Amino acid sequence: MRTTMSSLAAAAMLLALALVGCTPAQTTPSPSGSASGSAGPSTAASASPEPSETPAADAIPIPDDCRALLSDDVLAQLDGIPLNDPDVGATGIQPDGSLLCIWRDPRADTTALATTISHLNRGPALDMLNELADDEGFTCFTPHDGTRCEKTWKNDTYPVTDGRTLFWREGVLIDTSYSNLAPSGYTSSIVAHLFD
Repeated sequence: MRTTMSSLAAAAMLLALALVGCTPAQTTPSPSGSASGSAGPSTAASASPEPSETPAADAIPIPDDCRALLSDDVLAQLDGIPLNDPDVGATGIQPDGSLLCIWRDPRADTTALATTISHLNRGPALDMLNELADDEGFTCFTPHDGTRCEKTWKNDTYPVTDGRTLFWREGVLIDTSYSNLAPSGYTSSIVAHLFD
């Protein structure tokens, strides 16, 4: 399950570029499927919402520290997995103000978790989530005063599970794709950090 460094670098760059597309104005590609309460790459196609308007002055700020978003329990589950390794491409705060966090060993073919946190207004967010539920088979529900949609599937190449989880509340979208890396409580930990 290893590839050459050049293949890995190319795959990591594609993943990072795809995840940068998680901004409100673009589609959020998944490395090999959809998402659930965990995060990582997926292969399922997703909706393309319209660009959101500029967030209000009182909008919840986008964080700038990927580790600070997670509880000690979740961090323990990610122990030993590199965060934002330079070989996976541009991570951290993006030019559009979103935060991209990628947990991945760049030498691995599939095990990864990637989250983008961005501002997205209610209308475009609900349109996107409804489309994922109606057209992509995502399951949606309303925990923590927000809307959460998730889906898992089998990886096309490896005997692992991939997935995607999205959570929207108060103008903030948390969009996570993962492959073979789904720490328990991951999305809930980010939600608690941002809104509680």
